[in-house]
Amino acid sequence: MLNNKDLKEMDIVEVISLLQLFEQNGLNIIINGGWGVDALLEKQTRPHKDLDIVLDHNDIPKLRKLLKMRGYKEVQRDDTRECNFVLEDDKGHEIDVHSYAFDPAGNNVFGVSYPLESLTGMGKINGRLVKCITPEWMVKFHSGYELDENDYRDVLALCQRFGISIPNEYEQFKNKK
Repeated sequence: MLNNKDLKEMDIVEVISLLQLFEQNGLNIIINGGWGVDALLEKQTRPHKDLDIVLDHNDIPKLRKLLKMRGYKEVQRDDTRECNFVLEDDKGHEIDVHSYAFDPAGNNVFGVSYPLESLTGMGKINGRLVKCITPEWMVKFHSGYELDENDYRDVLALCQRFGISIPNEYEQFKNKK
């Protein structure tokens, strides 16, 4: 039997509500992860357990305050860091937060080591224009960990849509089809 933890989903209604909250409060949010893939494809392709967001580390206190007012609390995990943590509300909506800091020359000096050019993508969620990771970097970021079918479907769709070569580490999935 499934318990409530197994049924978690970051649905489109919560995503749009969060995007509006961030925009109204001047937070420059960049979408990553599964919702980032869907933004680039301009359609929701599957359910998502969380919303991955990227932002300047200086905006973390403001983000935490806004989300605390909405009932989000930090989830304790082994991989929690100052620049990468998860917040969850009582409905099971999860936000996976990734932060960075660049010096005036555009060098990443703190946090998740995003290349500056990776943060310049644009996509759409439910017709709403959003900032997201670029397609090329989204494909590159889908590597270096244990891959699953969702990763393969996401990368395949991005590669087909944007004319990107499928990385070699996805060969295991191509052969299963």
